[in-house]
Amino acid sequence: MKATIIQKLLTPLLACLLLAAPVHATEGVAQVQSLRGIDVQAADPETVVFKLVVDREPVKRNYEKQPPVIPHEVENYKITQSFNKCLECHSWTDAEEGGPTKVSRTHFKDSSSTDDSNLSKRRYFCVLCHVPQTDAKPLVENSFKPAKVRK
Repeated sequence: MKATIIQKLLTPLLACLLLAAPVHATEGVAQVQSLRGIDVQAADPETVVFKLVVDREPVKRNYEKQPPVIPHEVENYKITQSFNKCLECHSWTDAEEGGPTKVSRTHFKDSSSTDDSNLSKRRYFCVLCHVPQTDAKPLVENSFKPAKVRK
């Protein structure tokens, strides 16, 4: 009886030890390769910090309805369900002529395209679509040509 209890306790323990043993790649097994041609086993490269391009004319848009980039720092802007720092300058009531860009009228349409007097919940978190301008260079060569703007 003691032998049966010991067997019942040792069998799962032994199985766990065998399963936890390291598995080594054998010859003939294909190595993991990156689509970008980098060594996936190498340490991650240092993160590049881009310099913000602050307080200058906004970058020209490349296509119709492209969200404009943000021409200023937004690092510490608070955007919660009850407060949106962006609206202090960009709301229709606070934006002055010739000053900050007013929130687009499209941001006041609900999911069924009905006009509303309040900013749509889908458009409330500005930085989901709008990003700060930086001095970042393209990661890959780009042959994109902007669409002709309809008049």
